[in-house]
Amino acid sequence: MGSDRKVYTLAEVSAHNSAHDCWLVIDGKVYDVTKFLDDHPGGDEVLVSSTGKDATDDFEDVGHSTAARAMLDEYYVGEIDDTTILKDVKYTAPKQPHYNQDKTSEFIIRLLQFLVPLAILGLAVAIKIYTKSA
Repeated sequence: MGSDRKVYTLAEVSAHNSAHDCWLVIDGKVYDVTKFLDDHPGGDEVLVSSTGKDATDDFEDVGHSTAARAMLDEYYVGEIDDTTILKDVKYTAPKQPHYNQDKTSEFIIRLLQFLVPLAILGLAVAIKIYTKSA
């Protein structure tokens, strides 16, 4: 992000609105996320549906991780001309499920901590019963 940064209008950014050419406006910055579409955990449709508007609220509502926010830097192409964005219009995208990988991993670990000892206990009891009957 040098001093010779490019400033785009919303109309210019809006022209990049497909799965083959996808630009987003987030926090006053313009990002070309085309190369990231296949890798986006929420799918490419989510990103493409956020084109042509200020996608800051969409980005914030999902609860992106610090790592996801840091990734934005590699897709940066310039700044948005704020005067081209209607401020009184509330842009909304379909609500995406909130996915917190840390919480999901924690849940799986707790579940395994409960089920593995239970399975071992069940196996021990089954072996004990089998050896007595044999």
